[in-house]
Amino acid sequence: QVQLVESGGGLVQAGGSLRLSCAASGIVFSLYDMGWYRQAPGKQRELVATITSGGTTNYVESVKGRFTISRDNTKNMVYLQMNNLKPEDTAVYYCNARRRSIDSWGQGTQVTVSS
Repeated sequence: QVQLVESGGGLVQAGGSLRLSCAASGIVFSLYDMGWYRQAPGKQRELVATITSGGTTNYVESVKGRFTISRDNTKNMVYLQMNNLKPEDTAVYYCNARRRSIDSWGQGTQVTVSS
């Protein structure tokens, strides 16, 4: 059974930084593509960043140069370093694990950026 647990969210002022973490269990972590998604109030969930099992990364245009996704296969962890945060980054951030027919989500962590 796949389990993803996010942590690291919180309240930060614009221009500040946060580091989100996602602990994965129940899977052979190194085989999975991992991602971070976010959902703001009244909006659809959107992709923020992904990292493949091979380490290739992809970002939504609005976070390029500010956010960095990384993974540690020895710890079954994926991270999202968020710098120069903006009020429009306010959302619930979700961790995602994907491989073949498996598509699993964490419970989410709230990130609030004040202006």
